[in-house]
Amino acid sequence: MTPHLLASVDGSDVVVPEQYVENGLIVLNIAPSAVKDLLMGNESISFSARFGGIPREVHVPVRSIQAIYARENGQGLQLSESTADAQGALESSDRLSEEQSSGVSLPKSPSSHLKLVK
Repeated sequence: MTPHLLASVDGSDVVVPEQYVENGLIVLNIAPSAVKDLLMGNESISFSARFGGIPREVHVPVRSIQAIYARENGQGLQLSESTADAQGALESSDRLSEEQSSGVSLPKSPSSHLKLVK
C-alpha cells in the first residue's frame, strides 16, 4: 500500500510546494520510495521529496494533517471534520495519479472509504 497524507496548508509553518496545493489542501505520498529523511514526530512531519523532478523540503505540523490513507483503496483515517474539502482533494489526487500513470483521462471515481473518527 502507498501511504498518503492530506494536509491543510493554512499556517505559516507549513512548507510545501505551492503549485501542488488545491483548495488549501495538498496530498503527499510518504512511501519510503518517494521520500528521503522522513521524520515523524509528535509536533510535525518533515521529509525531502522530488516534485516534478525538483528536490524539495517538506514540513507539515501534525495539526495540519487532515487524513492519512492508502492510495490504492482509499482506506485510512480522517483526522478533521472538513469532510467535503478532504473528499474533493482525495478524489482529485486519485484522478491525477491514475491519469498520469495510464496517460488517459478517467471518469470520476466514487466517494472514498474514509470515515470521520471522533
